[in-house]
Amino acid sequence: MKMTFRWYGDSDPISLQYIKQIPGCTGIMAMMDNFAAGEVWGKNIFSAFVKKVNDAGLEAEVIESINVHEDIKMGLDTRDKYIENYNESIKNVAECGVKVIVYNFMPVFDWLKTDLGKVLHDGSNTLYYNEEDLKGLTPQQLVENTIKNAKGFSLPGWEPERLAELERVLEIYKDINEEKLLANYKYFLEGIIPTCEKYGVRMAVHPDDPAWPVFDIPRISHTKEQLEAIIRLVDSPANSLCLCTGSLGSEPKNDLPSIIRHFGKMNRIACAHVRNIKFLGEREFFESAHLSSEGSLDMFAIMKAFHDTGFDGYIRPDHGRMIWGETGRAGYGLYDRALGLTYLNGMWEALEKMK
Repeated sequence: MKMTFRWYGDSDPISLQYIKQIPGCTGIMAMMDNFAAGEVWGKNIFSAFVKKVNDAGLEAEVIESINVHEDIKMGLDTRDKYIENYNESIKNVAECGVKVIVYNFMPVFDWLKTDLGKVLHDGSNTLYYNEEDLKGLTPQQLVENTIKNAKGFSLPGWEPERLAELERVLEIYKDINEEKLLANYKYFLEGIIPTCEKYGVRMAVHPDDPAWPVFDIPRISHTKEQLEAIIRLVDSPANSLCLCTGSLGSEPKNDLPSIIRHFGKMNRIACAHVRNIKFLGEREFFESAHLSSEGSLDMFAIMKAFHDTGFDGYIRPDHGRMIWGETGRAGYGLYDRALGLTYLNGMWEALEKMK
């Protein structure tokens, strides 16, 4: 297992030097905002990014921001051009050492929260979701609120170019149900998995966040059965999962250790985002500290499931609270995520020594 940390490149206020100082952190899961969805990732630009990471003593074997263009998800005539571009991007990043590409197939919105800085009882603040807060809001109003509360930082999945044609895209999705979306997904995978196999790259789909449809827009990757259907679309180790405990865990019916064991035994988990959440009510939760007792998820059972199934991929602590007066990109401060990484590594060391 390799423990990593998300880094946003030059726009990230957290330096590579600070990340290198986190005990047990071997590399980054990379985010870059240099390329819009559908653009080819230029090899020269990305190789310079990788060199900078490597020069800091860290690996850059996972990339999280080669976004799937909305036309692919909607099955429009233009999708072949964007799939061709995606294949070129796979080739380019693979030649720079990338082994895993984390992506999602969530229509319109990526992850979704209703408050980017909910203040908790201890004075820290964190990401928060309450279904009740969406009532009476239009998708456009949600976008405006999210961008306004981002404090000037870019947010993955909320890129301006993706949201510029929101009304047109929402209109098209009125005629797309789960079955059609899954068919469009299969078309995409059939178009890229041969390239992944050729260059030794694993695609790792991130589950829906939260784990249910929003604004009546279909979502198809938030249950064990749906994830099973996705990996069967194209039966290849290159078609794998990014197991995000916070996203899947937002639905209490999802038995996370069981899901991890199921797909882990199949060797179809390429990487994982591990975090805890605290339920406050039905479809209401906040992102807590990683410690089990701070939230509603059993983090030891989660890590044991990874360990027991021989997981040898990449893990990173996911979103953290803002603590100790830190400010920055919502969910992606240094301090709480560094604490989370150390906590996860500590459990892994204990599991290793308990063999």
